[in-house]
Amino acid sequence: MRLVLDVENTVTKRGNKKHLDPFEPTNSLVQVGFKNVDIPTERYMLTFDHNEYKDTNGANYKLVQQALDETTLLIMHNAQYDLMWLWASGFKYDGAVWDTMLAAYILIRGQKFPLSLEQCAIRSNLPFQKDDTLKAYFKKGYNTDEIPLDELTYYLGCDLDTTCALYEHQLKSYALDESIGMVTVRDLTFKVCQTLARMYMSGFKVDRAALVQVRNEFQSEKAILEDRLHNQVKILMGDTPVNLNSPEQMSQVIFSRKVNNKKEWADLFEHTRTPAEYKDAVEANSKLLRRTTAYTCKVCSGEGKTYKTKKDGSRFAKPNRCVGCDTRGYQLKELNQLAGLGLIAPSKKWVSANGFSTSKQNLDVLIATAKNNNMSEAIHFLTDLKRLSAISSYLSSFVEGIDVFTKPDNFLHVSLTQHVTSTGRFSGRNPNMQNMPRGNTFPVKRVFISRWDGGQILEADFAQLEFRVAAFLSQDPVAIAEINTGFDVHSYTAKVITDAGQPTSRQEGKAHTFAPLFGATGYGRSKAEEAYYIQFIEKYEGIAKWHLELAEEALSFEKITTPSGRQYAFPKVVRRQNGGVSSFTMIKNYPVQGFSTGDIVPLVLVELEERLSKLQSCLVNTVHDSTVVDVHPNEVPYVKSIIDTLNRDLNDIIEEAYGVTMNVPLLLEAKIGPNWLDTKDV
Repeated sequence: MRLVLDVENTVTKRGNKKHLDPFEPTNSLVQVGFKNVDIPTERYMLTFDHNEYKDTNGANYKLVQQALDETTLLIMHNAQYDLMWLWASGFKYDGAVWDTMLAAYILIRGQKFPLSLEQCAIRSNLPFQKDDTLKAYFKKGYNTDEIPLDELTYYLGCDLDTTCALYEHQLKSYALDESIGMVTVRDLTFKVCQTLARMYMSGFKVDRAALVQVRNEFQSEKAILEDRLHNQVKILMGDTPVNLNSPEQMSQVIFSRKVNNKKEWADLFEHTRTPAEYKDAVEANSKLLRRTTAYTCKVCSGEGKTYKTKKDGSRFAKPNRCVGCDTRGYQLKELNQLAGLGLIAPSKKWVSANGFSTSKQNLDVLIATAKNNNMSEAIHFLTDLKRLSAISSYLSSFVEGIDVFTKPDNFLHVSLTQHVTSTGRFSGRNPNMQNMPRGNTFPVKRVFISRWDGGQILEADFAQLEFRVAAFLSQDPVAIAEINTGFDVHSYTAKVITDAGQPTSRQEGKAHTFAPLFGATGYGRSKAEEAYYIQFIEKYEGIAKWHLELAEEALSFEKITTPSGRQYAFPKVVRRQNGGVSSFTMIKNYPVQGFSTGDIVPLVLVELEERLSKLQSCLVNTVHDSTVVDVHPNEVPYVKSIIDTLNRDLNDIIEEAYGVTMNVPLLLEAKIGPNWLDTKDV
């Protein structure tokens, strides 16, 4: 039996965040609706926990489980969500699934389209019921179990009908010649969905005391950085007040320019074509800043406020703001000294509404430029500013995110999505641990521990996965030879940049080594870094040639197909006047990232889960190209052995799944320890 299913549940708001999962103690399953695809009249809306009805005798539970027992294919829109609610509520189902949201995601071929049930129905010209009524109840503060039962039931039934119609429409879409090659990726995506749901169910144990310690360490470092930056700003700007959290004021400090008209600024560069036009537009529409010195405001005598007087000479009780100093109590006098660092934004790509962008990538470029020109003051300031931004992000995104979303039992249920990125790789939320810095030095990892006394955390990480995939896809002989001989590509990167005049460590070189694979160029970087990007194209001629072949494929077919069958659409790609193509960065990036972290990593995740299935040890997370396992203390040697055999089988697993024979070896490097941070190589 093919069964379409949907659930309704209550929601808890805690820590200014909505918690929709079944592991929040106050959440409950309100309704389950299901419909038989083959017998449309066989349709049930069963209530479990609503203000108007409670399934006290378990009759509805039995009906749902009976239907699941007879089901051969369970069809849902956002199956991971529905599955975790079913499993957490005690229902059993381990059969095949079809997720209409993920099926739609594969069909849009990497394009950015909304994937809600309503939007999928609109694109497929299917009937649907707008949920304006339910939204109105939620806006008024109703929880799901408080919405009138007949209205809730009606909308649940409408969602079932729409999901069923969408499923049948997708069956026809995948049968078309243009889409049938994506069936393998689609089916694996459904399997991965179930693996991620089970991983979500398992949860990752959090050490609350360690989390407090990490928060204190970050806050202490943040205070030191802020103090040092304020002192540096004082030297650079004089007495001009500067807010370190203001992108506009940071732009002024770094580039020494203030925009004349913020409303017009960003639009002024739309039609600039040459570097000279860009430079003229900057100079004509902004002014250089001067350092300042403060003096007591003569209007208010330093009080920041003035008083009107009555006829008898006495003051009114209510003061007015001093217009002379804008309530500061002091005025500023410009000195004949340039304020700020005096750096130059190299192109119009740097223009933002606040002046010029001070993004992490731009700060990296500026730091490299400062190093190349021995600008020690700029190096210190920009490095501190970059680190402050990182620390602030770590505190808000990770420390606070982990604190809010960790349940009372100290488990964080890692939430991963398969439908957000264009390439097929996972994205995360609540919090998004996919944004963790790469490497094994991030302090936040220390808070994640085993659920068992004496248990350990094992991380199996692919070595240079994207580079190896690029070598395979392009069949670049130099890249393949370096992989086979163990050539240290990061040291080579550092040497090229250093020899070009910018001393660079191996660790610093890592940021550049594989960047050209994903469309990065040397444009806008220091001359030394630009030398490496030029050298990359010259060294890996096969990869460069393959990039051009991808561009021709996109132009000819308006899409690119990877060895797995996954497709990426480029319906608006055009040949540029200079001979290049539009969207070239994405054309180079998508196949590498898609086949590596969109196809290989999920495939290995499913395989690893299957090999762990008879053990207590379980998957608890996957980040970038690594997989994390909570290892039971009695199973350490077994899990190590599983990773070892999995490593030897990698190429065979890929060939069996996708029919692709890899002539480039893949490698999983495993580390294990008492927490996710303090691990040692196996």
